[in-house]
Amino acid sequence: MIVFPTHAEFITNPNRCSFITSRNYKTFSSISFCLKKPTSASSSASKEEESNEKKNESTKRKLSEQSSWEAKDSEGKDYLYKLGKEADNMNIAVGARAGIIDDLFVGKFLGTDADIVFDYRQKATRSFEYLQGDYYIAPTFMDKVVCHIVKNFIAHLLNVKVPLILGIWGGKGQGKTFQTELIFQAMGVEPVIMSAGELESDRAGEPGKLIRERYRTASQVVQNQGKMSCLMVNDIDAGLGRFGFTQMTVNNQIVVGTLMNLCDNPKRVSVGQDWRDSDITHRIPIIVTGNDFSTIYAPLIRDGRMDKFYWQPTREDITNIVCRMYEKDGISRDEVVSIVDTFPNQALDFYGALRSRTYDRSISKVFCRLISRDMCFC
Repeated sequence: MIVFPTHAEFITNPNRCSFITSRNYKTFSSISFCLKKPTSASSSASKEEESNEKKNESTKRKLSEQSSWEAKDSEGKDYLYKLGKEADNMNIAVGARAGIIDDLFVGKFLGTDADIVFDYRQKATRSFEYLQGDYYIAPTFMDKVVCHIVKNFIAHLLNVKVPLILGIWGGKGQGKTFQTELIFQAMGVEPVIMSAGELESDRAGEPGKLIRERYRTASQVVQNQGKMSCLMVNDIDAGLGRFGFTQMTVNNQIVVGTLMNLCDNPKRVSVGQDWRDSDITHRIPIIVTGNDFSTIYAPLIRDGRMDKFYWQPTREDITNIVCRMYEKDGISRDEVVSIVDTFPNQALDFYGALRSRTYDRSISKVFCRLISRDMCFC
């Protein structure tokens, strides 16, 4: 027959009850209370012990007496839960990094950071170190782009409605993107550049979310690096335009709606997290290029949202640009004027292709001589 110790015996002489662990103590104590009625001294001791246990549990759970991190809201959720729900970090681009992923899966032959392209994925902005040389920037083009960027960064000081988007449109090969990049380099702007190919996806809503993420990335450049930044979308009409019998997809509608919402609320941009009052982004100017904006949804390109600029370089602009293009080849300005007059009404990419063909002819001559010499030796 097993004799269970009473509650008072356990308190007064715990060594005698060493076989009782903390795990089964409540079970044994409940059985002992059923077998033998505790005395008044034992009941008061048990009450005192229970109150001490509750007090210890409360002190263990609370970080600090003055801390508000564990303050509950009306739904019974603390501040840490709310902060995690409002965060936009989904922690999906971490990779096999030491201290974050289990060390068992972190390879040592590549170092502690097995995700070797992690740093490159985080670089979403564009720098222009490859633009080496003295290029010509058309004054009209520069005035429009510079004015749009500066006006958006000082929009809070102006008592006027400032369009968030600058739409640069014109014929193909007129240097819209290249001239814009030259201005970015001259102004020290570090832009986030997208293409029309990113405006469609096999997942509904993904391109719209990508635009908001890129917009917030440009805002982080302004906040953390102290540099001017902007969002640039090349050939937007190729991704959003309606041509003939092309189909309008859900992603097209979401992208248009996202851009319209950015124009109306440029400082409140969400990527899926809950809204919080302190989440205010910087106003980031958006520059888009295209060939035909008449194919885009009309409310997006209205005057309050988009400032449109038609770029058609004049003969003087073409001459200056081509002159700088042929400057290293030793061609004088008069010869450049003769080239422009010989091939009038051509886009700028034509003169670039013409210069490239001259190099092709020189390369062909050199290799023909080498081949003929080798054949003679044979």
